[in-house]
Amino acid sequence: MASFVPTSDETLEDQRLYTRARLVEVACLDCLATVGVKKNSEHHTSIQWTGEARAHCPELSRRTTGREAHPACPRMAASIEAAVREGRVTIGAEDGY
Repeated sequence: MASFVPTSDETLEDQRLYTRARLVEVACLDCLATVGVKKNSEHHTSIQWTGEARAHCPELSRRTTGREAHPACPRMAASIEAAVREGRVTIGAEDGY
């Protein structure tokens, strides 16, 4: 249970900016699972997996344990790198996000 549930408009907007601002949809070039991606730097990539995307990804769906420390899928990582090279995902934070 959450210990803090935001209710003010300003807090809700901050939450939206922090979790969803600048997310670009990227589909895996292998299984077509779609995730939200943003890159704040060359070495920092945020990936928002939905339950549907996790279930669709063969790499993640075959894992039997809960949340792993490094739940990356190498095929998705390659798809994100391709999206960056193509200019579909830009690198760098904007206005702190």
